[in-house]
Amino acid sequence: MTPAARTPRTPFSLYPELDSTALGAFVTALESGDLTGLAPARAAEVAELRSRAVFTRGKVTGADGDLLDAGLWRHTGPQPRPLIVMPSPWTSLGWLAYAVQATLFAARGYDVLAYTTRGFAGSEGQVEVAGPLDVADGSRALDHLIERAAGPVTKIGFLGDSYGSGISQLVAAHDTRVHAVVALSSWGDLGEAFYENSTRHVAAVRALLDAAAKARLSPQTQSVFDNVLAGRDIRGTLRWAEARSPFTYVKELNRRQVPVFYAHAWHETLFPSNQILKTFNELTGPKRLVLSIGDHSGPEASGMLGLPNRIWTDAHRWFDHHLKGIDNGIGDEGEVIGEVMWSRTLEPRPSWPSLTEHVHRLHLAGGGELAEQPEAGWSATVLCGVDTPATVADTIVTSGYAEIAGRPKVYPTGEIDHTVAAVWTAAPAPETTRLRGTPKLRVTYRAANPGSAFVAYLLDVAPDGTAHIVTHAPYTDLDSPPDSLISADIELQATAYDVPRGNRLMLVIDARDPFYGDANLPRATLAFTSPEPTPSYLDLPLG
Repeated sequence: MTPAARTPRTPFSLYPELDSTALGAFVTALESGDLTGLAPARAAEVAELRSRAVFTRGKVTGADGDLLDAGLWRHTGPQPRPLIVMPSPWTSLGWLAYAVQATLFAARGYDVLAYTTRGFAGSEGQVEVAGPLDVADGSRALDHLIERAAGPVTKIGFLGDSYGSGISQLVAAHDTRVHAVVALSSWGDLGEAFYENSTRHVAAVRALLDAAAKARLSPQTQSVFDNVLAGRDIRGTLRWAEARSPFTYVKELNRRQVPVFYAHAWHETLFPSNQILKTFNELTGPKRLVLSIGDHSGPEASGMLGLPNRIWTDAHRWFDHHLKGIDNGIGDEGEVIGEVMWSRTLEPRPSWPSLTEHVHRLHLAGGGELAEQPEAGWSATVLCGVDTPATVADTIVTSGYAEIAGRPKVYPTGEIDHTVAAVWTAAPAPETTRLRGTPKLRVTYRAANPGSAFVAYLLDVAPDGTAHIVTHAPYTDLDSPPDSLISADIELQATAYDVPRGNRLMLVIDARDPFYGDANLPRATLAFTSPEPTPSYLDLPLG
């Protein structure tokens, strides 16, 4: 039988701000020394690098003999120096995305190799999604760099953004030569990223497929992505994801106390923040987590263009400290740095648990209130299959750029139909409410049909009824028989958010969001309630 033709993918970039023409001109200047047409800052970087090191393009022989496209920044002097390997992001730009930052690292005395991961752009092989071949490629790339070092190698770091960040962690867990890692917009548990609370992240998978429209996916990769979109073989997908998850290898990282630097976005739609927090909290070596306004790769994007960027500044400081031994204070500033929405205030904390000083519980009440005391016996019915104005975002990834620019999505709460969404609202805040940490929701509902799902959104509502999203989480139940009473205990995505005085918190639960797979039957209903033995409530982390 002839297989059915696949639907052509619409090309999409996870890095909409990166200009391949400008990056290509920068690399050409690194090779030739001709600075014509470069911006003054980029021209100065090229001149500085060429006075200290040599840049060349080349090929790395990866696993199975596949040739990987690469750029090499190498010093010719015989003195000892540290090395950095940079596996590319999930983009047709390949290693070109790192051209400016690799140059800056090289100018600071590092030998650097940036390479395009297998299956993308100019590299051979097929996309395995951080599988064993990708891990082996990372070690082969390191071999390639060590062999070309003019002097003794001191210490070694791996740095990656997005796809390259997951590979960097996995190489560090498997290759004892790696001394430190920088992982930007990364994942810790890939299974949780694809199936958060058993809910399929269909928009994320479609975005990954579209961003890899020009790549060569392996048959297994294509099959796994197709299965997520179709809701097939969940156990098989989770087994596949487990082998590709840094969380699986935390013990290996801890055994060697590998220092790991993470940077992530609060409203990350590809790899939600809670799954990276799970990995971060299990690490026992030196670690740092920077959480910022925006979405996937957005907070660090300006640094990839060569503009001033605090995340890349800290990445340089991390390697300077852990690979060069420079006492620059980064180890004394706290493990967690949170950017508070929308003040842009940066709050250092000594650890993740220290963000939350106490928890305030509000109960879901029958009149639509978030109340101080529990109330039993009420019911709020939601019709399935109908979307509402309560959604995760307008578009995956790119809505985060609007957030960074100070233009977060505005939600018209007055347009939310209460027949297709259940809504509970708190009293106006008597003073600024400082949400810091992971809100938790317990809610009980009855599903008439087998298979049910909902999405819970926490909104900050101004007196005029317009709102911004604080956080959210999906939930899916596939195991309960029809007409079951289901108790859902879920963690909403972590947040650092100040609710202004006079604003109200609003919890909205609906049964459909285009970002997620829908397990409900059309026109089915979910009846939310609050049994006396297990009342429904929302726990707010305050700090």
